[in-house]
Amino acid sequence: MAKGRFPGMGNINGMMKQVQKMQKQMAEMQKELEEREVEASAGGGAVTVKVNGKKEVLDIIIEPDVVDPDDVEMLQDLILAATNEALRNAEEMVSKEMQKITGGMNIPGLF
Repeated sequence: MAKGRFPGMGNINGMMKQVQKMQKQMAEMQKELEEREVEASAGGGAVTVKVNGKKEVLDIIIEPDVVDPDDVEMLQDLILAATNEALRNAEEMVSKEMQKITGGMNIPGLF
Protein backbone atom coordinates (compact mmCIF):
# COMPACT_ATOMS: atom_id res chain seq x y z
CA MET A 1 0.00 0.00 0.00
CA ALA A 2 1.28 3.39 -0.90
CA LYS A 3 1.53 5.88 1.91
CA GLY A 4 -1.29 8.37 1.87
CA ARG A 5 -3.72 6.11 0.08
CA PHE A 6 -5.96 5.81 3.09
CA PRO A 7 -5.90 9.18 4.80
CA GLY A 8 -6.79 9.15 8.45
CA MET A 9 -5.45 5.67 9.24
CA GLY A 10 -2.96 7.21 11.66
CA ASN A 11 -5.87 8.80 13.50
CA ILE A 12 -7.62 5.44 13.81
CA ASN A 13 -4.50 3.81 15.27
CA GLY A 14 -4.15 6.67 17.74
CA MET A 15 -7.80 6.42 18.65
CA MET A 16 -7.51 2.66 19.24
CA LYS A 17 -4.57 3.25 21.58
CA GLN A 18 -6.66 5.80 23.48
CA VAL A 19 -9.56 3.35 23.76
CA GLN A 20 -7.25 0.62 25.07
CA LYS A 21 -5.77 3.06 27.61
CA MET A 22 -9.27 4.08 28.69
CA GLN A 23 -10.33 0.43 29.07
CA LYS A 24 -7.34 -0.27 31.30
CA GLN A 25 -8.04 2.82 33.42
CA MET A 26 -11.69 1.87 33.76
CA ALA A 27 -10.85 -1.68 34.87
CA GLU A 28 -8.49 -0.29 37.50
CA MET A 29 -11.07 2.25 38.64
CA GLN A 30 -13.82 -0.38 38.89
CA LYS A 31 -11.63 -2.53 41.09
CA GLU A 32 -10.85 0.45 43.34
CA LEU A 33 -14.51 1.50 43.49
CA GLU A 34 -15.61 -1.98 44.51
CA GLU A 35 -13.63 -1.49 47.71
CA ARG A 36 -14.96 1.99 48.50
CA GLU A 37 -17.83 2.37 50.94
CA VAL A 38 -20.66 4.88 51.09
CA GLU A 39 -23.47 5.17 53.58
CA ALA A 40 -26.81 6.80 54.09
CA SER A 41 -29.14 7.14 57.01
CA ALA A 42 -32.84 7.65 57.59
CA GLY A 43 -34.90 8.85 60.51
CA GLY A 44 -32.28 11.36 61.63
CA GLY A 45 -29.63 8.64 61.93
CA ALA A 46 -31.92 6.02 63.43
CA VAL A 47 -30.96 3.60 60.64
CA THR A 48 -27.66 3.73 58.75
CA VAL A 49 -26.76 1.51 55.81
CA LYS A 50 -23.29 1.05 54.33
CA VAL A 51 -22.74 -0.27 50.80
CA ASN A 52 -19.72 -0.72 48.56
CA GLY A 53 -19.10 0.19 44.93
CA LYS A 54 -20.40 -3.23 43.86
CA LYS A 55 -23.72 -2.14 45.40
CA GLU A 56 -23.55 -4.79 48.10
CA VAL A 57 -24.98 -3.97 51.51
CA LEU A 58 -22.12 -4.23 54.00
CA ASP A 59 -23.72 -3.10 57.24
CA ILE A 60 -27.04 -2.00 58.69
CA ILE A 61 -26.92 -0.08 61.95
CA ILE A 62 -30.15 0.39 63.87
CA GLU A 63 -30.31 2.60 66.93
CA PRO A 64 -31.92 0.60 69.76
CA ASP A 65 -34.43 3.31 70.65
CA VAL A 66 -36.02 3.12 67.17
CA VAL A 67 -36.95 -0.55 67.67
CA ASP A 68 -40.61 -0.56 68.66
CA PRO A 69 -42.34 -3.97 68.54
CA ASP A 70 -45.65 -2.15 68.07
CA ASP A 71 -44.40 -0.26 65.00
CA VAL A 72 -42.27 -2.67 62.98
CA GLU A 73 -43.56 -1.08 59.78
CA MET A 74 -41.81 2.22 60.61
CA LEU A 75 -38.50 0.40 61.14
CA GLN A 76 -38.93 -1.43 57.85
CA ASP A 77 -39.58 1.88 56.08
CA LEU A 78 -36.46 3.42 57.62
CA ILE A 79 -34.33 0.45 56.54
CA LEU A 80 -35.70 0.63 53.00
CA ALA A 81 -35.16 4.38 52.79
CA ALA A 82 -31.58 4.20 54.08
CA THR A 83 -30.73 1.22 51.85
CA ASN A 84 -32.10 2.83 48.70
CA GLU A 85 -30.29 6.10 49.42
CA ALA A 86 -27.01 4.26 50.09
CA LEU A 87 -27.38 2.38 46.78
CA ARG A 88 -28.05 5.67 44.96
CA ASN A 89 -24.94 7.13 46.61
CA ALA A 90 -22.87 4.16 45.42
CA GLU A 91 -24.21 4.53 41.87
CA GLU A 92 -23.43 8.24 41.89
CA MET A 93 -19.91 7.61 43.22
CA VAL A 94 -19.18 5.05 40.49
CA SER A 95 -20.67 7.25 37.78
CA LYS A 96 -18.67 10.35 38.82
CA GLU A 97 -15.40 8.45 38.97
CA MET A 98 -15.96 6.76 35.60
CA GLN A 99 -16.82 10.10 33.99
CA LYS A 100 -13.35 11.30 34.95
CA ILE A 101 -11.94 8.59 32.71
CA THR A 102 -14.47 8.75 29.87
CA GLY A 103 -14.47 12.54 29.73
CA GLY A 104 -18.19 12.59 30.36
CA MET A 105 -19.06 10.30 27.46
CA ASN A 106 -21.98 8.07 28.29
CA ILE A 107 -21.02 4.57 27.18
CA PRO A 108 -24.07 2.27 27.53
CA GLY A 109 -23.58 -0.86 29.59
CA LEU A 110 -20.24 0.32 30.91
CA PHE A 111 -21.15 1.03 34.51
